[in-house]
Amino acid sequence: MNFLQSVPAIRRIDASRDDLFAIDVVGHVSAADAENLFGLLEAAYALHQKIDVAVRMIDHDGVDWSAISDETLKQGAVHALEHIGRCAAIGTPDWTADARHALPASSPIEFRHFKIEDEAEAWAWLDARQSGA
Repeated sequence: MNFLQSVPAIRRIDASRDDLFAIDVVGHVSAADAENLFGLLEAAYALHQKIDVAVRMIDHDGVDWSAISDETLKQGAVHALEHIGRCAAIGTPDWTADARHALPASSPIEFRHFKIEDEAEAWAWLDARQSGA
């Protein structure tokens, strides 16, 4: 494995709000990347009862869903329902319909998709801005 293969697909984005969990998803998401994402979310939930989320997709090339344990996925969904208020999906693909379908119809999470050229609108919707960029 060369050093480029070990670069994580999930990368934190510094934001102006402490209770905003913002990430870039770059390329292909392995099972290890997904497990890391769930761990990062758990840490955010420990710091804040409610959070908003921004997910910016960059050259997305799929996710190894079948390699992620069912228990991890189930626990991730339960905790998301308990802690996430708004979720802005930026770029392609627009995965918000799949996320809504995976959660109960009564889900309190408000999803919204933004084209990459409308990213500023996404940050405004979240009442935040990217910092350190």
